[in-house]
Amino acid sequence: MPYQKFDSGAFLERLTKFGQRCQKLVVQLPKTQYNFNYGDQLIRSSSSPGANYIEALEALGSKDFIHKLRISRKETKESVYWLRMVQSSNSEILNIQNEINELAEEGRQVVRLLTSSIITLEKKNL
Repeated sequence: MPYQKFDSGAFLERLTKFGQRCQKLVVQLPKTQYNFNYGDQLIRSSSSPGANYIEALEALGSKDFIHKLRISRKETKESVYWLRMVQSSNSEILNIQNEINELAEEGRQVVRLLTSSIITLEKKNL
């Protein structure tokens, strides 16, 4: 398979869509105290990876770039956690379970991509 150049614009779009899909999920949740709390946390954490990735693209150097990627990864991991909390507290609502599972898998894939990028960059900067 030939080497494909990483498309940072496409990755930013992927992060943006992840945040938007999480936001749409939260709007569908029943209005309970735990959904307000979990939903608020999910919206915050799922919108952060894209914003931090934009900051990474504008980084002042490789250390700053790696730092911003780490923040994106941390916020994505947190989003997967909040998705688990939403899922467990809304297990009776079958129509959102598939969306939660898909979003959690997307989050895990993003974490793997960011981790791979961080490792590669750290090796280059040794």
